[in-house]
Amino acid sequence: MVNILLSGALGRMGCAVTSSCAASGSCRIIAGIDINAAAGALGCTYPVYEKLSDFTGKADVIVDFSNHTAISSLLEYAVKERTPVVAATTGYTADELEVISKASKSIPVFRSGNMSLGINLLIELAKKASAVLGTAFDVEIVETHHRNKLDAPSGTALMIADALSETLGSEADYVFDRSTERRERRSGEIGIHSVRGGSVVGDHQVMFLGDTETITLSHSASSRSVFADGALKAAEFICGKPAGLYDMSDLINSASR
Repeated sequence: MVNILLSGALGRMGCAVTSSCAASGSCRIIAGIDINAAAGALGCTYPVYEKLSDFTGKADVIVDFSNHTAISSLLEYAVKERTPVVAATTGYTADELEVISKASKSIPVFRSGNMSLGINLLIELAKKASAVLGTAFDVEIVETHHRNKLDAPSGTALMIADALSETLGSEADYVFDRSTERRERRSGEIGIHSVRGGSVVGDHQVMFLGDTETITLSHSASSRSVFADGALKAAEFICGKPAGLYDMSDLINSASR
């Protein structure tokens, strides 16, 4: 049984992880951390603390679905306690990514901009398509999320773009707004477009547009449970691993062996 310390326990994703964990036979949450703990943790079957320093137990892994600004203090604690971390939040700054990279030299850290196994499989398929189609096809990414999402484009859209750029062997030019210039589309661009509205959990489309045909890969999440389930799989995967930075491609490749 994997014992989890859940950071961001009272948020939307924290509640989803709690529900998924209750149905899991291999994971359990022993405590939660949330800045709103003082307001009460209705429905939680585990204690929720306002500060990480209030937790005196020992977890096998920390799963973080809080705010990206909390990652530095969380990793400082994790390194001190030699506890693996699943960093499942999006919106990290360059400095925060550097903190994650540094911590991964001491402990195993699993980071993904999207914890869905399905979306990460989409990325692997998009990489294969890009390797076959090459620069003869233009690439456009469209992501749609609920009206309350703060960051745009989504971390997942950037994950897809980064993976495709790496596959092409040269750094692509990401274009987020075509209204500022009146010109033709340039070779080597990846267009990334954000749509916000309603209660959409998360939709992503990757379009490869050629002169005579278009190939579209898409993924639609209908429930936050897909991200929660992925986070639990990541938590199980990372326990016992040596120090290093891991992601969903490591998990997917280990499952296919």
